[in-house]
Amino acid sequence: MVSLATETDRTLFFDFLPLDLGTVRGFRTRFHLYTVPGQVFYEASRRLILKGADGVVFVADSQEERLDANLETLDNLREHLKDHNLNFETIPYVLQLNKRDLPNILPVEELKTQLGVKGEPTLEAVAITGQGVFDTLKEVAKLVLAELKKNA
Repeated sequence: MVSLATETDRTLFFDFLPLDLGTVRGFRTRFHLYTVPGQVFYEASRRLILKGADGVVFVADSQEERLDANLETLDNLREHLKDHNLNFETIPYVLQLNKRDLPNILPVEELKTQLGVKGEPTLEAVAITGQGVFDTLKEVAKLVLAELKKNA
């Protein structure tokens, strides 16, 4: 786990985390999880990491003053997926509303209206305490496995 702290942001992430989930319907299942911070400085890393992605979790900052940055990063996500011939409309996708512990956050319904794009599962989280993190991981894993089964 890596923690980045700036004057205006706090970001927790890991670079790479392999998870072996054992056998699912006779197939050995391994998830390789990659993360990058959402700040503009990391755009090139985000683009590279999306190559070959089977699913995406968009971690939105719930703070009111971060809404424009969330929208810009969401647009970048669409562009980066397209660059790798991945279809945003069909890739398994989960929206996580992070930093729900802060006082200056937007209501969940407003964030879903602003950031929700395709009826995706939306979960609340406080990453610094772990709240909602594994629920988000389980949700995207379920969607990825369903997509793989559909295409098998």
